[in-house]
Amino acid sequence: MMLLLNWAGVFALLCFSLGLLCAALRLMRGPTAEDRVLALDTVYINGMLILLVLGLRFEEGLYFDVALLIALFGFVGSAALAKFLLRGEVIEP
Repeated sequence: MMLLLNWAGVFALLCFSLGLLCAALRLMRGPTAEDRVLALDTVYINGMLILLVLGLRFEEGLYFDVALLIALFGFVGSAALAKFLLRGEVIEP
């Protein structure tokens, strides 16, 4: 059973890394700002998922704390970027 869990972790890391690479390419080459914002969302989500898998693999709690911070800052950043793209300003007077 432990061997299956190890292989599943390796497979998950490979899949998330491939998704991170594809999203990074879209972030650099995206034709519009909306494409780049969606790619940035995908990058932070895949980075968070990679940290979660590494936390399970190494049985270390620090990975989970860092993943939680990435999720929190990523969500706030995504909301701010979406508001900026819609209205042109983040903080309204």
